[in-house]
Amino acid sequence: MNKKRIYVDVHCLQTVPPSCVNRDDTGSPKTCIYGGVTRSRVSSQAWKRAVREEFRNLLPAESRGVRTKKIVEMVKEEILKLKDTLSPEQAEKDAEKALVNAGLKIKSADKGTDALMFMSRRQAAALADLSVNGESDKKKYKAALAANPSVDMALFGRMVASDPSLNYDASAQVAHAISTHNVKNEYDYFTAVDDMSPEDNAGAGHIGVNEYNSGTLYRYATVNVMELYRSLGLETPEAVKAFVEAFVKSMPTGKQNSYANNTLPCAVYVAVREDQPVSMVGAFEKPVPATSNGFEHESETRLEEYAEKTYKQFVKEPFAAFVSGEGLEKLGDSKPFDQVLDELETVVKDLLPTGEE
Repeated sequence: MNKKRIYVDVHCLQTVPPSCVNRDDTGSPKTCIYGGVTRSRVSSQAWKRAVREEFRNLLPAESRGVRTKKIVEMVKEEILKLKDTLSPEQAEKDAEKALVNAGLKIKSADKGTDALMFMSRRQAAALADLSVNGESDKKKYKAALAANPSVDMALFGRMVASDPSLNYDASAQVAHAISTHNVKNEYDYFTAVDDMSPEDNAGAGHIGVNEYNSGTLYRYATVNVMELYRSLGLETPEAVKAFVEAFVKSMPTGKQNSYANNTLPCAVYVAVREDQPVSMVGAFEKPVPATSNGFEHESETRLEEYAEKTYKQFVKEPFAAFVSGEGLEKLGDSKPFDQVLDELETVVKDLLPTGEE
């Protein structure tokens, strides 16, 4: 087995204006304590969802997975593509039987599985092909559901509690984004006018309060390229490129219509490593102080200095490094992000073994 190690680390500094990107159960922006002070926080789950949504703009449908309980409908659609003479009712029954043959527990065609199921369109098509051809071997159905994962399934993993043999280990890790500095949530008192109320009525039709904050976030993610390669084969360089682009450009949609917080990072640092993934969040354990120059410049300086110290004392410098934006020039020549993506894809392709394993 090939024991080569390749990791792609992505570090972003991104300033977010007043917003509520990711809420807790009370509607407040999520926070955490780090370095003894309160930080703004956006959960990894929220950003992974945003990455998957961004994949819609970057990857064809057959390379994207669907996470749903209604997987019978997915297989039914593929069956009807192969045999349009079947009635929808019969196709639905055949789809349900195919999934049961694959080892899944289906409550009903309408309700689907007990838990959300991550399935690729290629897997649905493979199950449909077996069904249409009258295959009765359940091992082949299970093999069809285990093979041909989508890019997002290979990146983020799949867990099937009823049959662990169908699980995929995630090849990507995404950290919770946290502000590089101390944050205090603020409150927006608002009123709404009833358009049908009399003109002499000065009262509001609705009164409410929204909680929000703002800050410069440090965001980090890493991809185990060889783990991804074991799932995707020669599709891996394109998948790595798509993940990095989606991670950098995506934004969770919490309260977006209220705050229009559609920002992009001010600085991006991508490191290709052959030893281990390395987060640079320690650069901000001591919170960046508030100054008249804001937080971005000092955050960039901190990230640069921490990375240089880490490379001198603990790990080697990355095999390849790419920088976009300003302020991180000591870590690499700053280039347009599109150029960074193209060069990253080439480096990953050159590092991978030739041929599929």
